Amino acid sequence: MSEAALPEPDRAEGAPHPRETVRLFGQGAAEAEFLDAYATGRLHHGWLLTGAQGIGKATLVWRIARFLLANQAAVEDGLFGAPPPPASLDVDPEHPIARRLRALSEPGLFLLRRGPNDKGDRLAQEIRVVEVRKLANFFALSSADGGRRVVIVDAADELNTQAANALLKMLEEPPARTVMLLVAHQPSRLLPTIRSRCRMLRLGPLGAPDMARALEQAGIHPEGDPAALAALAGGSVGAAVRIASLGGLALYADWVALMESLPRLDRARALRLAETAAMRGAEARRDLMFTLIDLFLARLARTGATGVPPTIEAAKGEAALLARLAPDPHRAQAWAALSEEVGARVRHGLSVNLDPAALLLDTVFRIKETAGG
Repeated sequence: MSEAALPEPDRAEGAPHPRETVRLFGQGAAEAEFLDAYATGRLHHGWLLTGAQGIGKATLVWRIARFLLANQAAVEDGLFGAPPPPASLDVDPEHPIARRLRALSEPGLFLLRRGPNDKGDRLAQEIRVVEVRKLANFFALSSADGGRRVVIVDAADELNTQAANALLKMLEEPPARTVMLLVAHQPSRLLPTIRSRCRMLRLGPLGAPDMARALEQAGIHPEGDPAALAALAGGSVGAAVRIASLGGLALYADWVALMESLPRLDRARALRLAETAAMRGAEARRDLMFTLIDLFLARLARTGATGVPPTIEAAKGEAALLARLAPDPHRAQAWAALSEEVGARVRHGLSVNLDPAALLLDTVFRIKETAGG
């Protein structure tokens, strides 16, 4: 299989690629911070964009790349003084640079991401050193024109040890007029020396209005309450796309309805949910079910610790249920401990191909025990 035939590792399933996304919502502070550095001559050679997965980090690095490559001239005082600083990172989608970036044919850009495995029949599980070494050729070939060069690393969390060390050498001695943009969902996993060579740009979760606009731009029109979707997705557009495309709001509502039967437990409803998890060809929905259970337990623990349920319900009746099951910090500790235990059991169970229905029922009964049933 050719590399071109493999799926793009930095594209969320069901959504357009970040390079095809024109607008970014909810990250005005991060854009303003970068623009200020650019306008004041403090453009660092390495930038590390951090925050939860799916909140717009990749979209922002592509906006920055378009902006830098489309604005090559230095900001200098001329006959009439310095030009006004740019007000946004916007670039006309029909600009030649924008068109070439969408086609991945812009010579001033290098995209570092997971490549094919040794057999070439699927993507590698990590970014390997062979991919980083291609950077040296890029710098050598693109240095002749003297223009600005941009490198996007998506995601830096996926660099293996050799690849990370190779990239570090380039961050330590960056070529002239080069800006390296690293996306990191979990920056703690990066080498401390990589983090220290980059300027951090933190992005935050999206609220319901920005989430709705981002989903509309992606051509996704989910059913249900947009505020509930934003709450369930933790402000992540990527998570919201996954939840919406797999009917996650309805699935979570079914789970909350089952939990409302505690401590006695509605076994018939539990069995129906378990059957859903075990359906052949529904692995994505099964994985989402376990993700939603983990989220429910986290919301339980947070409710007990703070004494206040979430202000936005992800399902009808959720707030009262959380308050009943987690009335105090003592119960919060019990739910937090269970969350860690259940997460480990599920990961192990799925890795050894245990029956998903049995795994889900085991989780339900562990929750029932913790609830005092």
